[in-house]
Amino acid sequence: MMKMQPIYKRVLLKLSGEGFGSSKGALDCEIMSNSAKEIKTIHDMGVQVCLVVGGGNFWRGAKGVSKGVERVTGDYIGMLATVMNALAFADILEENGMPARIMTALSVEGIGEVFNQKNALNHLQNGRVVIFAAGTGSPFFTTDTCAVLRATEMACDACLKSTQVDGIYDSDPKTNPKAKRYDVIDYETALKKKLGVLDLTAMAMAQDALLPIVVFNQKSKGALANVVCGKGTYSILKKK
Repeated sequence: MMKMQPIYKRVLLKLSGEGFGSSKGALDCEIMSNSAKEIKTIHDMGVQVCLVVGGGNFWRGAKGVSKGVERVTGDYIGMLATVMNALAFADILEENGMPARIMTALSVEGIGEVFNQKNALNHLQNGRVVIFAAGTGSPFFTTDTCAVLRATEMACDACLKSTQVDGIYDSDPKTNPKAKRYDVIDYETALKKKLGVLDLTAMAMAQDALLPIVVFNQKSKGALANVVCGKGTYSILKKK
């Protein structure tokens, strides 16, 4: 059997907070361990991996704001939720044989390092998985925007976004059985059609940085390794 060869040397993987939880609770260690095993597969190939984690399993800002929490406060709560996820997932990664470091956009003493580009690059070059937490450190920006920002700062070959579906669609395939799926789509078309690949700020940033965004199904076993090797089912958002 031919050994799989990665087409990317360094990637940023965007993981949703909701993907860490289940009916068992906000943090399901079995689910997180399965995710860690997927990451280990590409880490063992020599791919440098950094992560941005969401916090939706603990807090959804929009829902909190609608119930009386002020928007800026809600966004900071969301940032702290991502720190909790990063802390838990770092342990899971270590248990699966991958050295991990947490770097935060906010100073959280005793939890992780405050983000520094040169230090982050050093960690990656030394085989560590770097988890970026607390978003951009500023309210009004999503973790999608953080993922594109950090991927650009880390000079990643691609930003990989794991989702509940197997690619980019023109509408929600869960509610529209006739939704059109794109194998490849350019930034201009995605922005014009306002496709929900990423928020519009993140997509515009990716376009400026010429950063490819690869969207795939996080629940499909082996999907991450396939994507990194240019195989399997996924959609890619890139320059026209």
